[in-house]
Amino acid sequence: MKKILTTSFVALLPLLMLAQGWPDRYSGVMLQGFYWDSFSETQWPKLESQADELAEFFKLVWIPQSAYCGGRSMGYDDLYWFTNYSSSFGNETQLRSMINTFKDKGIGTIADVVINHRKSFNGWFGFPRETYKGVTYSMSSTDVCSNDDGGKALAEANRLGLQLGNRDTGEDWDGMRDLDHTSQNVQTVVKAYLKMLLNDLGYVGFRYDMTKGYAAAYTGMYNVDAAPEFSVGEFWDGYLPTLKSWVDGTKVNGVVQSAAFDFTFRYTIRDAVNNNVWSNLAGSGKGLCLDNNYKRYAVTFVENHDTQYRDANNQNDPIRTNIEAANAYLLSMPGTPCVFLKHWIDYKESIKQMIYARQLAGITNTSATNNMANSQDKNYYAQRTVGTRGMILAAMGSTAYNIPATYVQVLSGTNYRLALSKTTETAWVSKPSGEYKSAIDVTFTAVSQTDGAQLVYTLDSSEPTASNGTKVSDGTTINLTENCTLKAGLLINGAVSGVITRDYVIGNQPIEPFEPYEITVYLKDPTVAPNNWPQVNFYTWDSSDKQFNGNWPGQTITATKEAKGIKFYYHTYSITSKDYYMNFVFSQGGSNAGNFQTEDVTHVTKTSVYEVTSQTNKYTVKDVTDEYLPYLEGIKGDVNGDGEVSIADINAIITMILTSNPTAAGDVNGDNEVTIADVNAVIGIILS
Repeated sequence: MKKILTTSFVALLPLLMLAQGWPDRYSGVMLQGFYWDSFSETQWPKLESQADELAEFFKLVWIPQSAYCGGRSMGYDDLYWFTNYSSSFGNETQLRSMINTFKDKGIGTIADVVINHRKSFNGWFGFPRETYKGVTYSMSSTDVCSNDDGGKALAEANRLGLQLGNRDTGEDWDGMRDLDHTSQNVQTVVKAYLKMLLNDLGYVGFRYDMTKGYAAAYTGMYNVDAAPEFSVGEFWDGYLPTLKSWVDGTKVNGVVQSAAFDFTFRYTIRDAVNNNVWSNLAGSGKGLCLDNNYKRYAVTFVENHDTQYRDANNQNDPIRTNIEAANAYLLSMPGTPCVFLKHWIDYKESIKQMIYARQLAGITNTSATNNMANSQDKNYYAQRTVGTRGMILAAMGSTAYNIPATYVQVLSGTNYRLALSKTTETAWVSKPSGEYKSAIDVTFTAVSQTDGAQLVYTLDSSEPTASNGTKVSDGTTINLTENCTLKAGLLINGAVSGVITRDYVIGNQPIEPFEPYEITVYLKDPTVAPNNWPQVNFYTWDSSDKQFNGNWPGQTITATKEAKGIKFYYHTYSITSKDYYMNFVFSQGGSNAGNFQTEDVTHVTKTSVYEVTSQTNKYTVKDVTDEYLPYLEGIKGDVNGDGEVSIADINAIITMILTSNPTAAGDVNGDNEVTIADVNAVIGIILS
């Protein structure tokens, strides 16, 4: 009997270990792999193509809800759960490929799980009916909270003679149907959905959206059933006791089942960096990650898709300054840091170095931390965090604080300095792995308790030893001009330790200067049926969020051009740099523009033609460039203007030659005259 019990207990261990909310002593860093309207930046193939680079720095990547939502969407108006994975970020094949590639590189993919509410497509209660692996899953009005949408759902149910479920166990949200998690059917469908995400698509864990909308106990219930490796809830509340209560509320049999985003920590950083008052970082109650009983369950962050600045009409609550400093503090503290994609893109080199420092010190989510400076001086603050290999010191604000002699500064920027304790015993170099456009200078630093410690390095990926590699002293700078794998270590008493590896891809070709160019954006006439807009407005902003035509609803467009008997409204813009782009919302203008506007059209860098199509909440937009642009701006070789290149164009050129009546349209080869050479050019176009 004893042997049987022991065997059973051992068999249960993996499940019990997984069902702990978040791993203990976890050292990984997570990337929020999207931002609001990041449709082009975070297409699944584009994210997959970055797997090698991401794997060096991130163990987890959180991506948007990945199923179809009925149109262009960030995924928070979830519609399908089992059967349709063609989202605004790519199709199911691309999604699976990305998740598998990430897995092969050591990256786990975190699913954005939206189960507080669900979108309906046929009236208020018409949810998709989906069959997965022979089982059909469906929801009805009885799966909707009876107080959904402040009573509007109940009024609609009464009108239709339908019944609703029980009252919401959390906060009501006006917009889509709040699901009744007391419903056995809802629980069954959610459990099957979560298992499909893990066991079929290959996600390793969940980010639960809007967990204020239902009782924490349901997150616990679902995690015990699905057993994800990672779980974090978006319980959007900056009050620390409330945040702790939610974490405790996920317990099953006394065991916490989910981590939480550390909003308390986020707001602490926001106030410090935005106001340049660094003493705000000090004191108790500043974050879940600072409480010994909860730091394991703290997923720390400084920005996300809800707090970020989007545009002048959606400014939200962003970190407005000292972004690098905010990330330096984030990455030097306990908890599991989640880096925001926009910050990663804009400050990649420095964030890479910050993550290296965290890795070298061995910081985990449960590391001990304490302040090192006078918290009464608002101009600076310093915090030390103890890792498994060393300590990292974040000196924030002014340089009035003197870093102790037992530390070596390895990284600095506006209002921050990071230092590693000399006990870390490691080599350090001034450039992270990555691609560089031209030659780079790399400076070596010895982080060691041994005064005058040497370093030794190689550039061919071989291991540096006392007899293999180039020996340099602390502070030496070398210039690298070619691709290489640099390995560097401390050389002390003939032994090499603390070896680091950096891979450099260095461009040796001159960079082509960017030539500004113009693009024209056309909109197929929406003033005729079926839309019948009274006018056309373009609301435009660029990649830096600069507005081009005033506040909403923007500029009334009057310029038009006809093609194929159809009117098109248009406006021309200048593309001024390589990474520059334009964004648009089209509307009917006037005081009712908000009810007659399109979804956002983003990252436009070339002349394009759009058509306003169906309306649900916002009109969708179809790209019809290929269909109409040749007629709007002409087709090379279409001399007679009939929309195609054919024998008729050859005849038109011959007629011009015979009648000595050439036109610019006949000069196909661009030599400023109309000759048989233009006939041959048209023949070449036809044959090609």
